[in-house]
This record gives sequence, C-alpha cells and structure tokens, in this order.
Amino acid sequence: MHPSFRAFLQKLDESGELIRISEPVATELQITELADRQMKAAGGGKALLFENPTIDGKPSPFPVAINTMGSYKRMAMALGLESIEELAAQMQFLMKAKPPKTFRDAITLLRNGIDLIHARPKHVKNGPCKDVIHKLEGNTSGFSLNDLPVLKCWPMDGGRFITFPTVYTKDPDTGERNVGMYRMQVYDGQTTGMHWQVHKVGARHGKRYYERGERMPVAVAIGGDPAYTFAATAPLPDGLDEILFAGFARKKSVELIKCETVDIEVPADSDFVLEGYVQPGEMRAEGPFGDHTGFYTNVDDYPVFHITAITHRKDAVYPCTIVGIPPMEDFYMGDASLRVFLPIFKMNFPEIVDIALPAEGVFHNLVFVSIKKQYPWQAFKVMHGLWGMGQMMFAKYIVVVDEDCDVQNTSEVLFRLCANTDPQRDSTFIKNPSDSLDHATTLANIGSHMGFDATKKLPGEGYTRGWPELVKMDPAVKAWADKFL
Repeated sequence: MHPSFRAFLQKLDESGELIRISEPVATELQITELADRQMKAAGGGKALLFENPTIDGKPSPFPVAINTMGSYKRMAMALGLESIEELAAQMQFLMKAKPPKTFRDAITLLRNGIDLIHARPKHVKNGPCKDVIHKLEGNTSGFSLNDLPVLKCWPMDGGRFITFPTVYTKDPDTGERNVGMYRMQVYDGQTTGMHWQVHKVGARHGKRYYERGERMPVAVAIGGDPAYTFAATAPLPDGLDEILFAGFARKKSVELIKCETVDIEVPADSDFVLEGYVQPGEMRAEGPFGDHTGFYTNVDDYPVFHITAITHRKDAVYPCTIVGIPPMEDFYMGDASLRVFLPIFKMNFPEIVDIALPAEGVFHNLVFVSIKKQYPWQAFKVMHGLWGMGQMMFAKYIVVVDEDCDVQNTSEVLFRLCANTDPQRDSTFIKNPSDSLDHATTLANIGSHMGFDATKKLPGEGYTRGWPELVKMDPAVKAWADKFL
C-alpha cells in the first residue's frame, strides 16, 4: 500500500522509474506528446512528473503525473508487489480456500497473503483530502475546476478531459456502492460530462434515480493510493465492492471519509475530491475524444455532473492518463486485471490454460484463449461461455488454441489460426452487445462477434484425414545444442 500518491511517486523515483520535468509544459497537447512517446517506448518507458505544468499559458499550482502504471513493473509497484502474479496467486488460493474452522486454517490463509480483515474499510472524520475545502455555491475564493491541470489530450478533442477519475455512486434502493472510471469532459468551472455508457453500473444507478425523480449524488476522487484506480477499472463481479477489493489488494483497510456536500464516502487520502450531483434526464453533447480504440469517438449526449465542492490535499498531485493508438498505459492496467482475475475464469471453465488480450485489440476487440481440449466443439463452448461473462460480452473476436500454444505470443497464435482452421467449419458468428466506443458496428451498442476454433480437430468433429504432427526437434538434440553453443 501507499499512504499517498506522492509516496508512490517517490517509490517510482527511487526505483529509476520516474522522470521529473521542471520546465513549463502545456496541458494542451504538449504533455500528451511527451507521454505518448514514453508509452510507446520499449517496456512502456518511464513515468513522467511535470512539476510546472501550464494551463492556457499560466502556471498551475499542481504537478501532473502520467504513465505511472504504464509498465509491468510500475503496475506491480502500484499495488506494492514485485510482480502482479503475487496477487493473482492470492486470488487463485482464495477461490479454492474454505472458511477457516481452526486457528491453524486461519494461519494458512495468512501465510498465503489472504488477510481479509483488511478488505473492510474504516470510517474516519478527518483526512488529508480535506486539507483545503472549496464550496462552489457562493464561492468567493474564485477557485474552480479550471484551476486543475486537466489535459486537452488530442487536437480534435472537444475540450479538456479528466481521464483518471474514480467515480463514486450509490444504488438508491440498496445503498450499494459502486466505483467506476468514466471520462469527464470539462464544460466550465463547475460542470463536466459523465461518460458512463449504458452497460455501466453508474448508468444503472442513474436510471433508478431518474425513475424515482431524484437528484443523484456523485463524488469523484482523483489520486490517493493507486490501488483505488486499479480497483475502479477491474472487471469485478457485479455487486462486489471495489473498496473491499482495494483493501484486499493493498493489504490495508481503506479509510473512507464523508463528503462535505453529498452523502457519499471517498478515500481520505485522495489528492482531489469533486463533489456534486447528476440531475437525471439532463443531457449534454460530449466529445469528440481521442479514445483507446485509436480513433476519435463521436459527439453524443451524456449526463451532466454539477460540482458543489472541490477539496484537495495541500501537496496534491494531479494524476492522469491518455489513450489512443496502442500500446498505451491502459494496456498494462488491463493485462494486470486479466492476470488477477484469470482464476475466476478458470473456476468457471477448468479447461482454460491462459488468456491474452493483445494490445492491438484494445481490450474488447481480440481475445486469445488456450484450453486443454478433451471433446468435440469444446472450443465453441468456451467462446460462448466467455461472451456471457461481464465485459467479455464485448469481445469482437475470440481465438481458441490448444494448451501447447503460448497465447502471450501473438505470432504463435496467428500461426495456429492460419494453419489449423477451415474458415467455414471453424468459425461462428453471434449477435451480442457491443462496446459503445466501437465505431464499426452499424448501430451503437449492438453488433456481431466472431469466434475461431484453432485447436487440433478430433474425429468427433468430422475430421478424418489424420491430424499431422507439429514439426519439432528431438529433445535430446536440443539439449546437446544448448551445451554446444
């Protein structure tokens, strides 16, 4: 865990993972260009800390940090780990663990890093996120959202966008909390867009407030322990509290504090907190925005977030990211989520060996799956099962290969796809919900998906020619060659 976002940056600095830039750099396009070059460098480049960013040519009082989780190493460091596989191993153990019946059972859980006590949040009355409080209704200080160094990322963007917000909402019927990440276009000093798509939980909560005819309280936290950002983007099962998961991941209870103007709790160590409301039914044009698809998303109507208060730390740092043509920082965040939650996929589909989301597929466009095949059409069973699991419903193409194929090696998967498939026999089309950002579908939010069975074919699948063996060298000769060279 990290007691603050600055503490995380200090760890990055000490590890040689951070470049400090003291020269003035504009939040309009310039930070994006420098960050994009790092993100596309080998291994994700370095994190950047702009100590003197400018807003419309004027100095900002808040530094800007970007690409802080844009490598395998930094993603692990964000969660206080040497490798993200440590958390994945804990998740796998937890999936198989039974409730402890004895003290010895409890010790076994602890030895495997399963300290569920930390999953439960603590409630506090004071915290650094309230070092400075600006209530915007009747505000005389002049402070507003325009004082934050929010980026204009790409030339054709419709304005400045907050790109690393953790958005806190509550179900009005159950009080159940949700923490999501939805980009926010800044309209002026007190209002933004709220880009929660129709499939998102935030939109579901908003629908209930609309049906009840009530104003929807919303809080947006920026910064703090990066575990919160990871939890907000993680594909958690519906109903699992992101704050509980963050506490489990960071091995320390999240301290929550009540907002000043809305009945929402946020992490007390946040760098910035935007408090306010969404009036259900109020919509405003949002976009264009250079998105993770590598294309600009079109202008569309989305809810409006009205800010009633802004609080922040005295030493606040503004964390952000950019998205665009891959690879970008979000690739490493998405890969970490996949590694951590792979045990859940395996629990539902024991034949799964591994899953990969290649950067070129921008998460929802391309999925590689390796399986231990035992019976005919098992690959199709796995495809349809995955299309029915949460955000996997957006997977445009799924390629299933045998267990001896390394799905992390895109070249190897493409070789199997081309060699092992008859296009008519080994492909399938389905109709399914599509990602709202997918510009290729004829209608928004719905489209077709395609699956390929690139596994070895069995006689039970109608293949009777005798499947050929893959060309491989004799293991003894390979061992000799290892010593020879």
